[in-house]
Parts: sequence; C-alpha cells; structure tokens
Amino acid sequence: MGHKQTHALQQITAGLGQMLTNGRSQQPPRARRAVRYQRRFRASPAFRLYSRRMNEASFTSLSAWLTQAGLAGSSETDIVSGFCDRCVVAGLPLARTVVFIDTLHPVHEGRLFRWGHDPAQSPVLEYGRTSPDGLAATGFDPKDVQAAERWRHSPFYRMLQTGDSLLRRPLNVKTKDEFSWLSDLFAEGMTDYVAIITRFAADGAIGEMDGVYSSWATRAPGGFSDGQIAALQRMVPYLALAIKSVSLARMTGTLMETYLGRDPGQRVLSGRIVRGIADRIDAVIWFSDLRGFTRITDTAPEQVIPLLNDYSDAIVSAIHEHGGDVLKLIGDGTLAIFTAGDRTHACSAALAAAIAAREGIAKLNKQRTGDGKPITDMYVGLHVGEVFYGNVGSRERLDFTVIGPAVNEASRIAAMCRSVDQPVLMSSAFANVKDIERRLVSVGRYALRGVKHPQELFTLDPGHN
Repeated sequence: MGHKQTHALQQITAGLGQMLTNGRSQQPPRARRAVRYQRRFRASPAFRLYSRRMNEASFTSLSAWLTQAGLAGSSETDIVSGFCDRCVVAGLPLARTVVFIDTLHPVHEGRLFRWGHDPAQSPVLEYGRTSPDGLAATGFDPKDVQAAERWRHSPFYRMLQTGDSLLRRPLNVKTKDEFSWLSDLFAEGMTDYVAIITRFAADGAIGEMDGVYSSWATRAPGGFSDGQIAALQRMVPYLALAIKSVSLARMTGTLMETYLGRDPGQRVLSGRIVRGIADRIDAVIWFSDLRGFTRITDTAPEQVIPLLNDYSDAIVSAIHEHGGDVLKLIGDGTLAIFTAGDRTHACSAALAAAIAAREGIAKLNKQRTGDGKPITDMYVGLHVGEVFYGNVGSRERLDFTVIGPAVNEASRIAAMCRSVDQPVLMSSAFANVKDIERRLVSVGRYALRGVKHPQELFTLDPGHN
C-alpha cells in the first residue's frame, strides 16, 4: 500500500475513533434512538430475567440442534421433547407443551405432540375432522363431534378468528373457564398459559396444513416473565420449521401409499420414477369387482359412493392384512398383487385374503340390510405368473402398475365368475401350487377371451373352508 493510501486510511480510522469516543451527537437520530432503546431494555427486569440463563449461546445451540433434527428427519415427538428439555435447561420454566399440525390424510386431520403430560398418555395423538363438512364425511363419529366442540372453544380457534399469533392467559379462578383446556391446566397447578400460531405463507400452505400450533404452560410462581415469552416467540419458529419439514416427509409417504399403494409408494419414494423402468417379478394377481354394480348405479345413484366405500373397506383391508398390495381401484374393481419369496406363500396369502374378504362382506351385508341399504357381493379372479412391475405412461403422467399376459389372464378369469356363477375363480397355475389344490374344486375348462388355449378353472371347495 502506498504512502498516500496509508495516510488516508489512518485519517478515516482516527475519524471513526473520534465519533465512537466523543460523538453521540455525530450519530444519526435513528441510530441514537436505537442505542437508547437497547440501553433501556438491557436495564429492564425482563432483560435481566431473560438473560440470566437464556442467552445468545443458548439460542445458537438450540437453533443449531433444531436444524440438524429437521434435516435428519427425527420424529416429531423427539423434536418436541428435545426442544422442551433444552429450553428447561436454558432457564425456561416449561411444565406442559402441546404442538400440533394439520396434514393430508384420508382419516386424520392432523397430529398432536405432547410433552410434560401424564406418562400413561401417548405423546402422539392423531385427531379427526373438526369442520362441519369433515364431520359429515366421517359420519359424525361422537368422539370427533366432541373433539370438534372443544376445538371451537379453544384459544387457537379464537386466534384464527382474530388473526392474532399469540394469546396469553395467567391461570386463575377468573380465567380458567374462558377456553377449553385451561381449566384442566389450572387444576394441575399451572400458573400461566401461552398459545402461539406460527403461520406459513400462502405458497407454503398445503390444504389445511397452514401453520404450526403450540401451547406452553408453567407452574412457576407468577407465571412466565415477559423476557421468557419473548424467548419463546423467538425460538418457536425454528421449532415450527423442523416440525413442518418432518411432517411434510411423513405426509408425502402417506399420500404415496394412499394413492399408489404401499409397495409402489415406497418404490416411488426410493427413486423409481423413471418411465420404462420395471422389474420382472413373480406374483399372484388379484382382480375383483362387485356384483350388480351397474344396476345399483342406475337405480340408486345417491348410494353409489357410500356403497363403494363400505365394500372397498372390506376388500382392501383383507388384502392388506394378508400382505397384498392394492395397485388400483377402477370404479368397483380392485387390482392387487401378492409377492413372496416363493409361490406357495403368495398363493396361500391371496387365498386367505379372498376368504377373509368374503367373510367381511357377509358381515357388511347383514349390517346394511338392517339399515335398509342396498347390498352386493364380490367376484374375484386369482392367477399367478410373471409380470412387469414399474412405471408406464407418458412423460407427464405415469402409473406404477403391473402389465403382462398374466394380468390380462387374471382379468378374464374374474370376468368368468358371472358365467359360471362362482364368487371366486382361480387358474390352474394357481391351483397347481403346492398344497393349494387340495382346498379347491374344478369347475371345468373354459375359453377365455384373448387367451390362446382353454383354461381349467377352480373355486373354493366348501368342504375345506
């Protein structure tokens, strides 16, 4: 550096030093006001309580831990409990915490996580629908109705109406009955309650998942200090971000399994999303549909959706309970596969699922008859063979499914149920698997549309079931 540059730098440094030493009046008015505010805050009792233990080092450590927990995909319960434990160590007198977030799930509206509650209570609670439309769709289950009523009298419901992000209530005889939940906390010896909503931006909301809701209670005499509440307000967004990250990953898996099936959903999430990539597997193929569905659709169209839901519950649950994977629901039809290390296991599982589904439908029909609702029955065709299992479709729209001659054959076998008046039909390939044929009886040989040679078909032997 030249002499002139060195001299200029020395002058600038000297000027800055003079301003810092003597120059309060040299500072801009806004900077002077900020300095005065900081001095007043640092002199306040709130700051002394805030900084006694909950200092910048605590914030740095806690925010770093939350970041790592969110990136690692730790469970929500571990994140909530880890956060609360660290806050207590840092000086926040937490006694009860509840954190919840809505999600996209066919049954549950969201998940709630508890810390500091009775150890006999589960730290995770999945809650049902709370909106009138959601309650109607679930048949107004009494438990859901009661929970929805408590929700409408909760602090969070009030905050959603007012747009507030924080609500605080010292807990005493006068305040304990203002909202649901507060009386329980007061009875447990809590002295103060804070509710916080950490809202997502509009583009960050997914369905009802529009924010993270949290409540914080203490037994400390006099409740939370203003500084402690300020500390909560500062740290809860970090917690919310970690909870949202983990919940989104969980929600993605749920959506994949709900709309693609359990095994296809897992395969897609593992990266099997390229068109044309398919595995050649040996599997039992299940095709089923409902008897007289077109007639029911024509005569009682308002019953179609509830009827499909009821019978799908019976069929899909039987398939899942016996290790099968439902790949597709096509109107009243169901396509599923059973895979295993050997054909005997897969065929036995599929046969057990067919028997369980028929038993479930028999119980359902008895119930629906008593309610004066239309009833039906299931036709199912079972076949075993090699299929291609993977992505098929266009660049913009893919389907994860099974294709191949064995799939077509299973479809044709299911269609033959009406012709031979049998609820369950199986191919000879299925029947010839070890220990399966002894439970079946032949119904004859039939020509199947699109299949080169006539096939001998089998059904359940009533004497063995």
